Amino acid sequence: MLRCENLTQSYRSGTGTLTVLQDISFAVEAGEFLAIVGPSGSGKTTLLGLLAGLDRPAAGEVWLDGVGLSRLDEDQRAALRGAKVGFVFQAYQLIPTLTALENVQVPLELRGESDPSRARALLERVGLGDRTGHYPAQLSGGEQQRVALARAFSTRPKILFADEPTGNLDQRTGAGIIELMTDLNREAGTTLVLVTHDPDLAGRARRILRLADGRLESDTTT
Repeated sequence: MLRCENLTQSYRSGTGTLTVLQDISFAVEAGEFLAIVGPSGSGKTTLLGLLAGLDRPAAGEVWLDGVGLSRLDEDQRAALRGAKVGFVFQAYQLIPTLTALENVQVPLELRGESDPSRARALLERVGLGDRTGHYPAQLSGGEQQRVALARAFSTRPKILFADEPTGNLDQRTGAGIIELMTDLNREAGTTLVLVTHDPDLAGRARRILRLADGRLESDTTT
């Protein structure tokens, strides 16, 4: 489902070059649950952005479901993400002027597949069947993240990328989000790749990649 080879990312910094990732190579099978961990500044979020085609690497290649991302322009990468990728962010990224139900429908409407019944069923699945008409400001952090999860799964993505999905939540609420993510991963067969500092969340993954100083330090099957 996902493969990268010799992935390197660097940025201009003053008069020099800052290398954030160097020679990262690994593959992820369809349906796998992979956690990427490491200290702050190790390159985790940068790696996630490259894997999802949100940014271009300085060197190396990423293949998403057999498609080489470097061969695509920005519009083609966006179309690929719309067809095959779901996202969950630490800060939820809900549209404040839309209700929970409308937020979940956004990815479907972008594909011309408006389906209120599917959006409602997903909100029921994450325990928010009675909150469909509420706006993000009327929801707790945990409820907003559950809406974000429902939205991420609305298009039945082949792969879901999550960046610190429990980072803004207390331990109890975060545990509930972990359960939902693993349940949806198992039920839908969606490949799950996430970045986390949460040892409980990383421990639920079937495989853990550890980054240190922009390099792949270890690759462990749990």
